[in-house]
Amino acid sequence: MLKRQPSALRRFVSSKVRGTKGLELVSRSARTEKCAGCSVPENCRTFRIERGCQGAFPKWEWATTSIDIHLGGFNNPAMAKPGAVRRIKSYSAANGYVYQYYFYELNRVSVDGVAAGEFVYAISADRGTSFGMRIFVMQAALDAWATANGRALTSSEEYAAAKMRLFQAFDEGVVPLTAEAAREVRLVVDESNLEDLLRMLNI
Repeated sequence: MLKRQPSALRRFVSSKVRGTKGLELVSRSARTEKCAGCSVPENCRTFRIERGCQGAFPKWEWATTSIDIHLGGFNNPAMAKPGAVRRIKSYSAANGYVYQYYFYELNRVSVDGVAAGEFVYAISADRGTSFGMRIFVMQAALDAWATANGRALTSSEEYAAAKMRLFQAFDEGVVPLTAEAAREVRLVVDESNLEDLLRMLNI
C-alpha cells in the first residue's frame, strides 16, 4: 500500500510551527531563499514564527483576483407585458353608417340558465368613442347543429357566426350609438338564425 508523502509546502509549514511564539513577516530575500529549496509559491506571503508560541500556524495568502457581485437582484427588473394589439376594422352598413369594430374577448356565460358563448366587440360609430357590444351564441343551437350535421362547429366557425350576427345588426340599424343604449341590446345566435348565418359563410 502506497503511503502519501507530505508535500514540500506541508514540510515547510511543519518545520516552522513547533515551539514558536510570534509572527513576523519574512523579508523578500529570505522568502526567495526558502522558495529555492521547496515548492513554496513566489506570490504568497510567509511568516517567521518565533519560539514559545504553542499552536501557532502560519497562513498562506494567495494572490487572487476578486469579482464584485451585486446581491440586490438583477439590474433590469421584469418588464410589464405589452398590451394586446387590436386590429381595428371598418364596416359600411346598409343604413349608411360606417362602423369601426374589433374583437375584444370571449366568455363562457349562462343566459337565463342556458349556457352560451359571449363574444364581446368594441364598436364605434363616430370614430371618437367606443363601447362594448355583446353577441350571445347559445350552446343549445350549437348542439342541435352538431347532431344534425354529424360534427361540432369549430371555435373559428363559432366566432364567424357571432361576427356575421354583428354585421347583420349593423345593416339592420339595431346597433345603438351610445354605451348606455348598448346595455339594453342583446344580440343572440340561436336555432332560429344559426343556419342562415352559417349559409352566408358557406358552411
